[in-house]
Amino acid sequence: MDLMTIGAGCFWCVEAIFNQIAGVSDVTSGYSGGEHPNPNYEVICTGNSGHAEVIQFNFDPNIVLYEDLLKIFWMSHDPTTVNQQGNDVGSQYRSVIFYHNEIQRNKAESIKKAINQSGEFKSKIVTEIVEFEKFYKAEEYHQNYFKKNPSIPYCSYVIKPKLEKFLSEYDKKKEE
Repeated sequence: MDLMTIGAGCFWCVEAIFNQIAGVSDVTSGYSGGEHPNPNYEVICTGNSGHAEVIQFNFDPNIVLYEDLLKIFWMSHDPTTVNQQGNDVGSQYRSVIFYHNEIQRNKAESIKKAINQSGEFKSKIVTEIVEFEKFYKAEEYHQNYFKKNPSIPYCSYVIKPKLEKFLSEYDKKKEE
């Protein structure tokens, strides 16, 4: 198993998407990339901790390749907006890949460059690609949030449509 740590806006949304991918396991919501030791949700929400809301998970490269997970990552959010995904605004919602080794860094940079050159997005990708340092697991109530709370307004109006759109596009890409 390999390890991947990414941020693409609200970790509830990202977790819901990556929980759907074969070969991905142990998806955990948390915080990475800041200087504040042992952050919690209250600290993160200030936008001053330096941390991003992220998910971290194991994946089996015999089932799903790191490169495919990167493509899913970029496909599942808007990587062209700085510190924002929809109405979620602040540095804690930035698009970021925390690489765990040089192979991951090289692949992330190469695919980011190729997507930028392809014109797939109208604007340039602003996703940060930075070395992983530390992961702090988010509070328990954040884990599997969408699965546990599908009918609360944020889940119904933000996560569910985003997940449905992703699954539809993902199925089309798999058929190509």
